[in-house]
Amino acid sequence: MADPTPVFDDLRAESDELDLLVAELSPERWALPTPAPAWSVAHQIAHLAWTDRSALLAVTDVDAFHTLVEKALVSPGSFVDEGAEEGAGLPPAELLARWREGRAALDTALREAPHGVRFPWYGPPMSAASMATARLMETWAHGLDIADALDVVRTPSDRLKHVVWIGVRTRDFAFGVHGLPAPLDDFRIELVAPSGELWAYGPEGAPQRVTGPALDFCKLVTQRAHRSDLALRAEGPDADRWFDIAQVFAGPPGEGRAPTGEGRAPKGASR
Repeated sequence: MADPTPVFDDLRAESDELDLLVAELSPERWALPTPAPAWSVAHQIAHLAWTDRSALLAVTDVDAFHTLVEKALVSPGSFVDEGAEEGAGLPPAELLARWREGRAALDTALREAPHGVRFPWYGPPMSAASMATARLMETWAHGLDIADALDVVRTPSDRLKHVVWIGVRTRDFAFGVHGLPAPLDDFRIELVAPSGELWAYGPEGAPQRVTGPALDFCKLVTQRAHRSDLALRAEGPDADRWFDIAQVFAGPPGEGRAPTGEGRAPKGASR
């Protein structure tokens, strides 16, 4: 069994980097709108804090977590927004403290979790490593929204490999939540990491191919950018369809982001 420590360390580093971005913000900047409709910077951090708490309960108190799931089933379309709204109403210092305390407790719980145990979640049960990977993906994606609100460009790191991994693994899930059959063909996915390394998945001769920057792939699967604004290439009808529906998060299909019109897609790439 692979050592999960690297993903735990990367989650901590991703969270710490985002913490530096918001720690010294004025109350006015905490209230800035982000690209997510009706969500401010405070809503984004509140959502991360709320989800960290959910993950902590899933790992340490299964009965309490099942109570959260029951509440979610009562209002499946609004429970995420309600959690973010509640936290966003706190004074920024208190919200920041809650987020820090929650993610520290989760970090400890994940590192102490027995190997091989799978924990309940809103989707399929997950191992501690998978839970940490999902938390890193969300921290990165919501951090991207915050950076956009603050007009800051974050330097991508090779921690994105964890987000890429979820994106690749959730291909069939994305088709399923749209009521579409999973592709029968394997995909070949070749992505250039921020470091310049090539990350490749799937057989080399696969008829369906996805190529481009890993950063853009991560924006696609987290629905942080429209495909027409990304330098990604899809070859094959199923790969092309995936670009329209890709999502790594649990729940119903997301609405995605509207195109900005900047059009980064390379010549010859799918629309």
